Amino acid sequence: MRSQYASKFVDAAGVRTHYIEAGKGEPVILIHGGGAGAESYGNWNRVIPLLAPHFRVIAIDMVGFGQTAKPDGASFTYSQSARNDQLIGVIEGLKLKRASIVGNSMGGATGIGVAVKRPDLVSKLILMGSAGLNVGISEALKPIIHYDFTREGMVKLIRALTTDTFKIDDTLVDERYQRSLDPEVRRAYHATMAWVKEQGGLFYDEGFLGKVGVPTLIMNGKLDKVVPLGIALKFLDIIPRSWAYFIPDCGHWAQIEHPEDFAGATRTFLQAAH
Repeated sequence: MRSQYASKFVDAAGVRTHYIEAGKGEPVILIHGGGAGAESYGNWNRVIPLLAPHFRVIAIDMVGFGQTAKPDGASFTYSQSARNDQLIGVIEGLKLKRASIVGNSMGGATGIGVAVKRPDLVSKLILMGSAGLNVGISEALKPIIHYDFTREGMVKLIRALTTDTFKIDDTLVDERYQRSLDPEVRRAYHATMAWVKEQGGLFYDEGFLGKVGVPTLIMNGKLDKVVPLGIALKFLDIIPRSWAYFIPDCGHWAQIEHPEDFAGATRTFLQAAH
């Protein structure tokens, strides 16, 4: 239940950032993706109880999402650089010496950016269905990029992020749909997706990716439509100190479709001596 986690806030590079926290030990920061209605609890509630007995788990709302600030797009650019700066601000604001970062999709791109820009702050990196390679605006991405703020549009978005056999329940749809309708969330989402469309996707130069020096786990659903397995293999080829874990019958949301498998692989990787 959402009420079991206290809502906390930290100033992160000038962005009032909301997060939920559970457990004790080495800090692990969970970063959600960029789909409409995304936020810390909704994206990670199935795995936080599985990780909290082993780590200090911190799940954050990225700028423009959840309860985090949603600056006016006239004076703030919802760019990948801004998200990178926000994550650096979270780590520094919480006075963490180092943290492991687990990022899904856009959250993975944010983890990559910080691992290269501030490797002193990152212990390990887990990229799950990660953005960061240039794949353009694929058909699978269109329900996300062009989300129309209807309930039917939310069903299409969730279907793009999951396998065809995944049962989409009404609670999942309705909660994300209602979150997406908040006027400030909607304005920020438009600004975020406008930036992605203007860039032609969400990616770094491959030379930049090759600078990721921390131990990195490439995790992917074998049936991911948004980040196909071939993209994950390319990450594996480019990032020097990288391992891989691929989950069968799984789409873009391993933490929702297969939480036990996801949490088990995450725990094993983070606790291993690399």
